[in-house]
Amino acid sequence: MPDHSAPDTDPSNSKMSDPDVRIQHDGEEHDSGHNDRLNWLRAGVLGANDGIVSVAGLVVGVAGATTNQGTLLTAGIAGMVAGAVSMALGEYVSVSSQRDAERDLIAKEKLELHEDPEAELAELAAIYEKKGLHPTTAHQVAQELTEHDVLAAHLDAELGIDPDDLTNPINAAIASAIAFTIGAALPLAAILLPPPAWRAVTTFVVVLIALAITGYVSAAIGGGSRPRATLRLVVGGAVAMAATYGIGTLFNTPVS
Repeated sequence: MPDHSAPDTDPSNSKMSDPDVRIQHDGEEHDSGHNDRLNWLRAGVLGANDGIVSVAGLVVGVAGATTNQGTLLTAGIAGMVAGAVSMALGEYVSVSSQRDAERDLIAKEKLELHEDPEAELAELAAIYEKKGLHPTTAHQVAQELTEHDVLAAHLDAELGIDPDDLTNPINAAIASAIAFTIGAALPLAAILLPPPAWRAVTTFVVVLIALAITGYVSAAIGGGSRPRATLRLVVGGAVAMAATYGIGTLFNTPVS
């Protein structure tokens, strides 16, 4: 039987000696564009959720005050357009700041590699040693990755950054605006299509179902608890609509 009592420290027998191999956690991918896809997917899900909740709260509140369809349509479209623009701008600014920070870190790492490459090599080897590699293997891995692409090796190991896969603020802004508009269209349609007596109830049901779906999808993308995320959104959306509907009915109640 083979002896498993001691680790194999021969670099030639370790997959880590392959310069194309990257240390990664379970579930991580390093294919080009992966981080950017996740970024705009996240922006899209959040945008849809905000579109559903904000416009639902708006039109349900207005419905509590009036049954006039023109007023409901005007309020819904105004909320949809304003919200989509706001979401896109906010996402663009946020992701642009993240991209700027990533570029600053890349520039800093380039400078450190230029000024003291030996110290950086030792630092890279120490990182892999802390991950569990034998010192000899860790140094060999660091050396081969340095020869293959020194900047990429350090950015990946030290900062978790892929220089070819930085976040894209334009993609995130577009995804957020489109998703917000699609999400906002659901409560707007739900409040306009049914007869006046069924508008509020129909909107409540449609919105809560939509929030349950977006909560599940957001948890699936982020790797969180699906039931917990779904429950949070459903309860939050129900409270928001109940509050705005209550406020709307106050303006529809004659004051003696």
